[in-house]
Amino acid sequence: MMALSGITVVDAATLFAGPSAAMYLGDFGADVIKVEHPARGDPARGHGEAKDGAGLWWKVLSRNKRAIAVDFSQPEGQQVLCRLLAEADVLVENFRPGTLERWNLSPDRLLEINPRLVIARVTGFGQVGPMVGQPGFGTLAEAMSGFAAMTGEPDGPPTLPPLALADGIAGLAAAYAVLVALRAREQTGRGQVVDMAIIEPILTVLGPQITAYRELGVVPQRTGNRSPNNAPRNTYRTRDGKWLAVSTSAQSIAERVVRLVGRPDFAEEPWFSSGRSRAEHADELDAAVGSWIAERDADEVIAAFGEAQAAVARVYDVSDVVADPQYRALGTVIEVPDAELGTVAMQNVPFRLSDTPGDVRWAGPALGAHTDEVLGELGYQPEKIDTLREQGVVG
Repeated sequence: MMALSGITVVDAATLFAGPSAAMYLGDFGADVIKVEHPARGDPARGHGEAKDGAGLWWKVLSRNKRAIAVDFSQPEGQQVLCRLLAEADVLVENFRPGTLERWNLSPDRLLEINPRLVIARVTGFGQVGPMVGQPGFGTLAEAMSGFAAMTGEPDGPPTLPPLALADGIAGLAAAYAVLVALRAREQTGRGQVVDMAIIEPILTVLGPQITAYRELGVVPQRTGNRSPNNAPRNTYRTRDGKWLAVSTSAQSIAERVVRLVGRPDFAEEPWFSSGRSRAEHADELDAAVGSWIAERDADEVIAAFGEAQAAVARVYDVSDVVADPQYRALGTVIEVPDAELGTVAMQNVPFRLSDTPGDVRWAGPALGAHTDEVLGELGYQPEKIDTLREQGVVG
């Protein structure tokens, strides 16, 4: 028994935020049925690197999912979806607002079919407002949230992340929202609609910038690797060419760092007593910490920081992550069975439960790999499935 055993999730979303939410639910035992267009499939299949024609991002994003191919734009495809949702607990979709309604699959109709259904609508801008009908992607959320404006060097341009950051944050938030709605269903007996706009969760992660702006007129500026809230906080290069990150979010850690690098006098300065005031002296602190680190190899610095109980970490690339003993102890990197590639390495479930742990049971399947199996469970006879396949309704 896994934590979400008995919960059926229909993942009709594409690309990243919605499918990520469904992935997290599947990691803890939900039966996630991934529904794709028979001809096009999910565009995520073609994103990133591929091996032997199989998209590797897809293998992670669609792990623990059963894949079926159904064309919702055709009436018979809509009937298939309705039969599927009549018995499901959750629908995750990210069609542009109005699309489901145009297909006669509005939330009102779906809730008539199954009043206990939780419908998670994950879109760029939500279901209301002047931008509701526009294409929305994580990149736009990273721009509109203020993230890009405060990321990068002070004299450089706003900087976007090289990954689907806003989508990833929205995926976590959407999974959380679904679980909240399922908990509410236990109390009310009714499902409901979750309206998840990708532009919102990343705004929450950025912290109190709205509060600081409204109360004090503060607009965050780009500070590179520095923080306006503490110092020293930066990346520093060692004698052997490695990069290390140092954090002093706690006052006690800051004091240990300056003592370690031979500047205990800094700790006696009035300005050293808070993170904000230390940040105003970042040039002095960076010079002291940076020069000390630059005279030593990375292993020596790591050992010295460890002995001093100060906070430091190597700046890893993915090869370092795979080899790291801490990640190994946590079981972060796993080998997952896959029908196409044999096994695929990927990151594990992102947290551990002592009694009902999650599990990655298989990697993302081929397009339509489980169509016959799932339609058979809905009562479709093999002859009917063959007919629907010939008509292009399923794949």
